[in-house]
Amino acid sequence: MPFEIEEIRKSQEIFAALLENHQVSEEKDAELFDAYTTSDPVQRLTKSQGDALDSDVEQYGDTIYLIPREDNYFLGYSKAQLKAELCRSNATDKDYYLSQFVILTLLSMFYDGVGVSAHTRDFIRAGELQNTISERLSEAMSRYDEDSQQETGIAFTNISEAYEQLKSDEKGSRARTTKEGFLYYILRFLERQGLIEYIETDDMIKTTKKLDQFMDWNLLNKNNYQRVLRVLGELDQDGDMASDDEEERDK
Repeated sequence: MPFEIEEIRKSQEIFAALLENHQVSEEKDAELFDAYTTSDPVQRLTKSQGDALDSDVEQYGDTIYLIPREDNYFLGYSKAQLKAELCRSNATDKDYYLSQFVILTLLSMFYDGVGVSAHTRDFIRAGELQNTISERLSEAMSRYDEDSQQETGIAFTNISEAYEQLKSDEKGSRARTTKEGFLYYILRFLERQGLIEYIETDDMIKTTKKLDQFMDWNLLNKNNYQRVLRVLGELDQDGDMASDDEEERDK
């Protein structure tokens, strides 16, 4: 069935807004949001434009997002670009994987993957995040040998080495060679993406509505969440919460 000129024009307006802002909300873009949600032709045309750019156009609640697919380096980030954003200038792959572990740990602290909303905490402190990273790396090193690390797909030995190579500075250094500075630039990057709010004066991290919606509607399905917990040592291989006794036996 041919599309009407007005439907094509409206879908182009919506997609242009998505390219500029990466989202269209009911609150700020009522006309475009209404056109997308009430017209099937407009929605299909908008999605097809996203597909042409190797991206997905998805509505989560009262917001429509443009989501680059994996390996989409035009709208998203390549590994090299992320490494440059998150790590020091001479960073290795170990540093890059450590940055991903930091983000994974941050997400697991905010979301539990169950209930109407997976979001369970209003905020965490950056210092608490740093302590949790150290604890979980220590637990992972005691839980997984080299063969097990290959099975999980996460090289905890390399990640732990990269973390231990970072200095510690109680004064809150912003140098990327310190643990505090390494976390600082990751948090600022996530803030620029509209995923968290980092209140430096209070050492406080909060999630945004955008991240909450991504987690609830897309990223945190049961299978993915359980894999995260298993990797971080929160679940045993049968999918049950690991007890202290089991953790002691694993050690």
